Amino acid sequence: IAHVRYATSGRGEPDVLLREAQPFLMGKLALAFNGNLVNVSSLKSELGGGSCDVELMAGKLLKEFRDLPSAVESFMRSAEGAYSVVGMTQEGEMFAFRDPLGIRPLCWGKANGLYAVSSETVGLDINNIPYESEVEPGELILWRGETVERKKVAESRGRALCAFEFAYFARPDSILNGGRPVYKVREEFGRNLAREHSEIAKKADVVISIPETGDDAAYGFHEQAGIRWERAVRKHRFITDRAFISSAAQRELILSRKINISREIKGKKVAVIDDSIVRGDTSRKIVQQIREAGATEVYLFVTFPKIIAPCFYGIDMATFGELIASKQGEEEIARTVGADAVCYQSLESFVRATGLRREELCLGCLTCQYPTPLAQRMADHMREKFLAGEREAGRIYETLSL
Repeated sequence: IAHVRYATSGRGEPDVLLREAQPFLMGKLALAFNGNLVNVSSLKSELGGGSCDVELMAGKLLKEFRDLPSAVESFMRSAEGAYSVVGMTQEGEMFAFRDPLGIRPLCWGKANGLYAVSSETVGLDINNIPYESEVEPGELILWRGETVERKKVAESRGRALCAFEFAYFARPDSILNGGRPVYKVREEFGRNLAREHSEIAKKADVVISIPETGDDAAYGFHEQAGIRWERAVRKHRFITDRAFISSAAQRELILSRKINISREIKGKKVAVIDDSIVRGDTSRKIVQQIREAGATEVYLFVTFPKIIAPCFYGIDMATFGELIASKQGEEEIARTVGADAVCYQSLESFVRATGLRREELCLGCLTCQYPTPLAQRMADHMREKFLAGEREAGRIYETLSL
């Protein structure tokens, strides 16, 4: 089991991250998961504590353990949230299961009698393992030697794949939900932006993109608008820190070291394609760097619609107060980040480009309408307080118990 951790709960100090690194071993189980549990408070009360989601998950599974299917079934009845899980038993059996809404991706494949599970299809591709299928929402798959046992342990009320996977999280060469490669979806995002904001697009002399999640959308934008795509923004290949998942204090330092902007844009009006605006500080720093490189006007085109509400399911944007679009419109956001205009892709165009129906996506951060009940109650409660001027104490699901 291999796991790359992006912490969305608990403290982010290096010693804590190391101690809570996955796979997590407890009793007869080893687990790793992608996602976030919403009802952490009730699970901690039931289990007598726990420092992170995967520890609570392991504790709950072992508490109910008669056999693995019954333990997973019991866990799914009591847990709310997003979880794509891989694990092994002490007998050497490998297993995988996915929450009943399939909020986070998970797939598996086989080659030469061997089996592999990955969050994304690219994990199989680079190991020359042919894709077999998704782990379906609410499904447990158990591998015993060369035997594959698939069991539906929870009924699905539908699907709710995280929409942000398409804009940012997923690798461009992965395929989500059996559809098109993600890079083709992002190209369509760019075309949509050029169509929806054609009057502003035609003002630009060149198109540039913020690597790497803006690159494919910039290609689509360039195709649709007929404006030259200038690869003027380059990423330092040996700096692997990611600004989005870093602390506020680290983000500006990472960007100044990681992103270099060519002075080929000097004297030009520039259309900048980026995947999203979350807090606004990253966008402000990038616009500043573009202006310092000599751009006369900067138009920021954003593939992901306005993020107005927190995420409960595995993206660390967990309060209303940190989200710039929860309190500002496009014109005010443009002033805040220093752009001449900020243009978002519409929600309708975004959904259409994914190839999924609106009801098959989690759009909670875009609409404040969530696919699970406790998340909805928490969001409604905190939004009311936020609009009344109260300051949030931290991640909603860690500080609020309903």
